[in-house]
Order: sequence, then structure tokens, then C-alpha cells
Amino acid sequence: MVSASPLQKLYNTCNEVFDSCSAGIIPSPDNIQKLKAVLDDFKPADVGLSPEMPHFRASVAGETPVIRYIYIHECEKFSIGIFCLPPSSAIPLHNHPGMTVFSKLLFGTMHIKSYDWVVDVPPSTSAVVSPSKSKQPVVQQPEARLAEVKVNSNFTAPCNTSILYPTDGGNMHCFTAVTACAVLDVLGPPYGSDSDGRHCQFYFDFPFSNISVDGLSLPEGGKEGFAWLQERKKPEDLIVVGELYGDPTTVET
Repeated sequence: MVSASPLQKLYNTCNEVFDSCSAGIIPSPDNIQKLKAVLDDFKPADVGLSPEMPHFRASVAGETPVIRYIYIHECEKFSIGIFCLPPSSAIPLHNHPGMTVFSKLLFGTMHIKSYDWVVDVPPSTSAVVSPSKSKQPVVQQPEARLAEVKVNSNFTAPCNTSILYPTDGGNMHCFTAVTACAVLDVLGPPYGSDSDGRHCQFYFDFPFSNISVDGLSLPEGGKEGFAWLQERKKPEDLIVVGELYGDPTTVET
């Protein structure tokens, strides 16, 4: 009997793990570990990728890097796909509403910064963001929410699969490719629509010290672990081109 390919095994496991899940419903700890184990074993060759492919070629100076997303499978319960990031490209800070997300770095070095909301602090509707030397625009009187930094580090393949949850583990994150990178992503469930409030939302992040709120204090030395996040439109310089993965019958559903 011919054994299932790694990709078929991943699909079968996702089908089992997310069968009884929906938005905000997290798979059981046993199922989380089952899917993580499958992804931890994944290699670039299992999906036919290598850093030498045109997908990962560095952009010409002055041009915006093009990120490619390879669609492998998507249904109401989960999606499987691969982000192909050229050097210096970035997926800006964004959220994953009601989702459990598994990300496996197949090759390359990537910087990941992620946040979770601080739930016991209300949004600041009267705060003023201080002028900054960053490229982010100065915004007067934004509605900003306090978030805690969960991850702010470089990761180099091979490394274990990272997991984020609807309200924990860094639900809002950004990826920056230090070198050419490929990331295998499993989302359960996939993004929803604007009408159900489960669309992808992007954010600016501002240092904690940029906004002053009466009565709000943090432990001494803890300011670096927090930031203010403000909703923004999808960045105009984010270019993601989608394509299908090889033969549609590669994964038997």
C-alpha cells in the first residue's frame, strides 16, 4: 500500500482536527499537538519549493517586493497555503479573528512580532500620538487599544511550528523576511467577510510612551512589553499575488 504524501497527510489531519470547530472554537490540546507534529516534520521539498525559485528573487532597488500566496486548499473549516516572501518583504501587522493559526517556516530567516490585546484596558479615544521619526503617519485623536508584545524575535528554519489562538499566543502579528522565506500556513477557520466581522484587519503599532492615558500605569521597566494598536486600511504597498498549487488533484478531498 502506497503511503500518503506529506501534503495529503496534512489535509487529512486538518480535516479531522477542524471537523467540529468554528470561529472562536479551539481544537482540543490533543488535536493541536497532532497537527503540530505533522507540520513540524514538513520540509520544503514536500511542497516543491526552494530559495532559488523566481518567487523568492530579491526585488530591484526602489521596487516593492511581491509576495506570493500559493493556495493549496480552502473550505469552510480550514485553509492551507504557502506565503513566499522575497528578502526584505513584509506582511504588515494584522489580526486573525476567531482563528487558530499554525505557521511553519520552511526555509529562511524571518522576524516575527506579535501582540495580544490587554482586555482590561478600554480603548483610548482621546489620546494623541506623539510625532515620530518612523514612516507611520502622525494621527490625531486615534482610537487605540493597548496590546502586549508576545513575540519579537528572529526565527530561522528548521524550527518548530508556531501556533496562535483567538485571544492568545500573538493573534496579531507581522512577518518581515530577513532572507528569502517560505511559510506554510494553516488557518482554522479561514477569514470571513466584512459582514460577519471576521475580515483581515491591519494595524499601526505605536510605542506605549506615545500615548498618555490618565490612571493607566505599568510595572516599572514594563513599557517595552506593550504598545498601542490602531486600525488602518490595507497598506497600499502590500502586494500579494495568489496562485494555485500545482495540480488541483494533488490533495484528494
